Amino acid sequence: MRYTRPAIILHWLVAVLMAVNIALILLVEQFPDDWVRPAIDTHKSIGITVLGLVLLRILWRLSHRPPAMPSSYGRLERFGAHAAHAVLYLLMLLLPLSGWMHDSAWKNAATHPMQLFGLFEWPRIGWIMSVQPDSKEMLHTVLGNVHEWAGTVFYVMFALHLLGALKHQFFDGERELQRMLP
Repeated sequence: MRYTRPAIILHWLVAVLMAVNIALILLVEQFPDDWVRPAIDTHKSIGITVLGLVLLRILWRLSHRPPAMPSSYGRLERFGAHAAHAVLYLLMLLLPLSGWMHDSAWKNAATHPMQLFGLFEWPRIGWIMSVQPDSKEMLHTVLGNVHEWAGTVFYVMFALHLLGALKHQFFDGERELQRMLP
C-alpha cells in the first residue's frame, strides 16, 4: 500500500531541501569569502522553509493515516520503524527551531535582518533578542551546540532510515521503496 500523493511530495521535498542544506553548510568553508554570507543566509531560509513543510507533514499525517506496514515485519521491526520516524520528526522540528533560536541569539542579529530567500524580512525570536548581551552570547553558543548535535543525530537516524528501507526492499523482498516513490 502506498502513501498519499501529498505525503510523498512533502516527504521528498523535505528530504531534498535538507540534503541541500546539509551540503551547503558542510561546504561553506570551501566557498570564496564573498559567497559565505549568502550561503549561510540561504541555509537559514531553507531551514525555515523545512520547518513550515514539516509542520504541514505533521498536520497531514495526523489527518491521514499512513499505510499499514507489510505483515511480514516483526514486532521489533515495527517498533524500530515507529521509533525512528518519531525521532526523525522530532529532529526535523528541532533542527530548524534550534537554528532559528541560535540565529536570534547572534550578537549582530539586530543590525543584520534575516531575509527569507531575499524576498522579505523573517522575524527573529523576540524573547531571545531581548536577552542581556552576556547571557545572549552564552545562549548563542548553547543553541549552536544543540543545532550541531541535532544535525549529527539526524545523520545517524537518516542512515538508519535509508538502510531499513533498503533492507526491506532488497533483502526481504518487500516493495518498500514503491510505497514512497512518486
